[in-house]
Amino acid sequence: MKRASSIVLGLLLATQLYASELKLPKVLYPTDKQHSTLPEGKFIRTGPTIQIAILLDSSNSMDGLISQAKEQIWNIINEVSKANKDSKDITMQVALYEYGKSTLPASSGYIRMLSPLTNDLDFLSEKLFSIKTKGGSEYAGEVISKAQKFLYWSSHPDDLRIIIIAGNEGFDQGRIEYKNSIAKAKEKNIIVNTIFCGDYRQGIALKWQDGANLAGGRYMNIDSDAKVVHVPTPYDEKIIGLNSKLNSTYIGYGANGVKYKKRQMVEDQKSRGLSIGSLINRSVSKSTKQYKTDSWDAVSSYEKGERHVARRIKETNAKFKDKTEDEIDQIIQQSSKEREKIKSDIQSLEKKRRAYIQKHPAKTDMTFGDKLIKEIKEQMIEGGFSFSSK
Repeated sequence: MKRASSIVLGLLLATQLYASELKLPKVLYPTDKQHSTLPEGKFIRTGPTIQIAILLDSSNSMDGLISQAKEQIWNIINEVSKANKDSKDITMQVALYEYGKSTLPASSGYIRMLSPLTNDLDFLSEKLFSIKTKGGSEYAGEVISKAQKFLYWSSHPDDLRIIIIAGNEGFDQGRIEYKNSIAKAKEKNIIVNTIFCGDYRQGIALKWQDGANLAGGRYMNIDSDAKVVHVPTPYDEKIIGLNSKLNSTYIGYGANGVKYKKRQMVEDQKSRGLSIGSLINRSVSKSTKQYKTDSWDAVSSYEKGERHVARRIKETNAKFKDKTEDEIDQIIQQSSKEREKIKSDIQSLEKKRRAYIQKHPAKTDMTFGDKLIKEIKEQMIEGGFSFSSK
């Protein structure tokens, strides 16, 4: 009888432990469900897709890394989104984790998912700019494990799945072995690229190269304290001016329309606070197909075929409560035409700006964004993506 009771007790304990393993700490859930672009736990594919999860060490010594990431995120998006596959535009999704900060719960491994894989770039920017550094323990194996496990990755053979992890401590720290995490990632055809913030040889000694090699990825190193250099061009102020005009074409509607319209302006201000270059790259991103706003912007929804937004605008945006639905429809159509023209003008100026920069390159070491763009582009080409004109 005692033996039977012990077996039952053991089974009960095992069941409780198993259940507790399945229950995620709150810190691992997406911070805003509305921004999960993968409802019902499924990846909804609309064409050739690249998914990138960026895992940033936010411990006390990583202020330079976080600064580089904030300043270069829009350039990363611009460069990657130029790709196509079989002459089809790509879909780009980006996720963001921070790890290694002492103010994060120890039970989570000092890890937090800031953004799931999403195409809401303003949301991504908001979460990236929220990162503040603080001393802690950096568990690379565990953050890779969580990213491969809790993000909704595409399983389509034509898509590209990449994890980028950056930090400056031993790659083999923590309770989860990095080799096991990488093996799980490889089962899902996820490439893991590593960026060591420090000396190249030191990164090898601390296993960062080994991690990349095991994952079929690339090992890189950067000076995280290097400053991102902006090359001034004759086209900068014109692009910034057009960005202001572009903002005026967005009409918030629905439950969060006014809030997210304000967020758009706030994220502009954050980029401008870093540098003119950051704001220019953000402005260019907003002129591309990767900048999605149809969840809150009436004009974008209208362009996608939704023809009943006027009523919802009247209900949810106080600025339009005294206008008729016909008047609102006319405003939407006019805003759509203006936006198309402004985006075209920004793209035209951007080509000239890029040509100017190629003739007057900055004399500086490659930083986080530079290294990331170079390696991801090579991996995309290896995966069948193209950067040639369609």
